[in-house]
Amino acid sequence: MSRNVRVSFVIPVRNDAARLQLCLRSILRNQQTPNQVEIIVVDNGSTDDSPEVARRLGARVFSAVSGRVAELRNFGALQATGDVLAFVDADNEIAGGWLYAALERLRGANVGAVGALYEAPPDGTWVQRTYGQLRGGPTDQQNAHWLGSGNIAVTRTAFELVQGFDTRLETCEDVDFCQRLRAKGLRIISDSRLRSVHHGDPSTLWEVLTSERWRGRDNLRVTFRRPVVWASVPSAIVPILQTIFMALAVVGLALLPGQPRVGGGVLLGALVAFAAGTATRVIRAAFRGGAGRVELLPVFLVASVFDLGRALALVTRAPHRAERPRATLATS
Repeated sequence: MSRNVRVSFVIPVRNDAARLQLCLRSILRNQQTPNQVEIIVVDNGSTDDSPEVARRLGARVFSAVSGRVAELRNFGALQATGDVLAFVDADNEIAGGWLYAALERLRGANVGAVGALYEAPPDGTWVQRTYGQLRGGPTDQQNAHWLGSGNIAVTRTAFELVQGFDTRLETCEDVDFCQRLRAKGLRIISDSRLRSVHHGDPSTLWEVLTSERWRGRDNLRVTFRRPVVWASVPSAIVPILQTIFMALAVVGLALLPGQPRVGGGVLLGALVAFAAGTATRVIRAAFRGGAGRVELLPVFLVASVFDLGRALALVTRAPHRAERPRATLATS
């Protein structure tokens, strides 16, 4: 693949003008030759000046009255003219050298997609910094099971081979997309040079709870789709167990007035079991962070709220925003 190949960046946005501007400027700084980069912005009913910001910075703007993010990305890909499709979210800011590294890695044998884990904003809240520690950071270069769809580049051939993102999914569409690429014999590569700061990381514990309650809604559905990626199964099993422990805690509370000893034992056991499940995330974060770099108490607190949100996602429905009609897409 030539370094001069045309790359189409596809960016869904809704009421995020300030961060969209950071995103677009970071993309333009990556352009190595004139007209190498095409920017497609799919505006999902913004009431701020997101579309105007995009146009001022040279993007082609399309309007979507509504629609799942998978639909918006697929629609943007249909409008794109590049041989490489780069999906970057409006609240992500990519690093210098991102484009060069993406094209270099996509020249490898059987490579379908490249990207990296998001980084937390350097000036973010303690919750954002801790959330970033739980997620982990970009690795040097290695095969990956999946990459986040807010920071990924894929060849058009590979994208069309799997027919894009599954528009039936509200969340976890990126996990499903990568699983289907791998099922076709294509490699998913994580490369730390494709750094991306995610300014949209939850900034408070309440935002962690609500965002994970939404993100976890399609977790089971995607995890157990064929072909099953066994390395991903724990991410589905843990919320199931945590939901059971939460239910036992409620039972314990209900028993307290009439049977305080039994109720107290059930409640305590359920809370200890829930904490033990959360502790596995803390241990992983500690090993990733290295000695002295991870503050265990904040990590445990954020991880507990994370697990609570993922468990609630199994028994409640949490929309990302107010439910709206299905997508109507048009050029603007």
